[in-house]
Amino acid sequence: MNKFNRSIVAITTLFCVPSIICAEDADADGFHPMLNGQDLTGWVLVNTPAETWSFKDGMLVCTGKPIGEIRTEKMYQNFIMEVEWRHLVPKGNAGIFVWADDITAKGQPFHRGIEVQVLENAYGNTRSFTPHGDIFPIHGAKMTPVNGRGGSRAFPTEERAKPSPEWNHYRIECNAGEISLAVNGTVVTQGADCSPSKGYICIESEGGVVNYRNMRIKELPDTPISDEHVATANRNFRSLYSGLNLAGWQTTKEGAASWKSHDWTLSFDGKVSSVRAAALISDEKFDDLQFIIDVKLKDETSSVVIQLPGRTNFDLRAENVRSAFDATNRWNRVEGSVNGGQVLLTVNGKLVHSGTLLSNDLQADSTGSIILIPVGAVDFANIYVRPL
Repeated sequence: MNKFNRSIVAITTLFCVPSIICAEDADADGFHPMLNGQDLTGWVLVNTPAETWSFKDGMLVCTGKPIGEIRTEKMYQNFIMEVEWRHLVPKGNAGIFVWADDITAKGQPFHRGIEVQVLENAYGNTRSFTPHGDIFPIHGAKMTPVNGRGGSRAFPTEERAKPSPEWNHYRIECNAGEISLAVNGTVVTQGADCSPSKGYICIESEGGVVNYRNMRIKELPDTPISDEHVATANRNFRSLYSGLNLAGWQTTKEGAASWKSHDWTLSFDGKVSSVRAAALISDEKFDDLQFIIDVKLKDETSSVVIQLPGRTNFDLRAENVRSAFDATNRWNRVEGSVNGGQVLLTVNGKLVHSGTLLSNDLQADSTGSIILIPVGAVDFANIYVRPL
């Protein structure tokens, strides 16, 4: 071996550390590991905190709390994914999403995408679902099921899943908008005409303790695809709500009793003496930013004021803003940005404000907190932010 080749070997060895998945990690069949057995390198904590996920003896352990997901950093189109999983409690619930968006759908803890069900056997078979490998589109995705029952859900042709705490093996093949699932060695569920058919892979936390191991992927050649079938790509949003508690936020002494963490939903009961007592203030400070917040108004008199750095005040009580909201007790997606003195605000995709900064008497500096001030009973979810 000459000096040049020895240098290449040295560089390759340096960068192929266990926490990084390299080309040299591929096995003889062309599969690459998706988990390194130590940390979540290659994955994004979408709306679950680090406490939800850990590694033990090389296995990925999901606590099931809160309900939510992690996703891959990379988008995939055509691939074969293999994984072993087991539930540690009867009636455990979880799932694997493919071809998913970068963040969760409006008013939901899960992404738009195609879900491969990971359900423990004690649920039993029903007309609506089984624990043996159902596949179905969720939150706006589309799929034509093979072996359906009149809807969009594909049902397995055999009952091959093993109960807790036994291990199960899934082989998920996604190619040109078609998906198939082999459970413990036999293909049992299939779907076609999937949209999106390129996106992220997600692992779902949904109440039950689940272990994953030997998760690996083999990418297949791309096929022609139009933009409408590509999931929303990474926009660098990150969640400001843990789903477990109010970590990262402050409120008044009076308001603390009215804020409740209900898993993926953050609720305010409206029982305070003043609007200011209701304020929930982020510990983190921001300059120019973009945000997404899902809001559910619990009664006709409920509303929200969202205050941002730079004297920006999004008052959702304003007539033009309120008119864009869906009916009471429906989720609404509020999106806004403050960028160089310019403000944009949309509600459910409808532009309700575009222009200069609005009045805000709580924080005059260009750098400041995000402040949520509910008026009456309000639910919040999917609180995402990204600096601009």
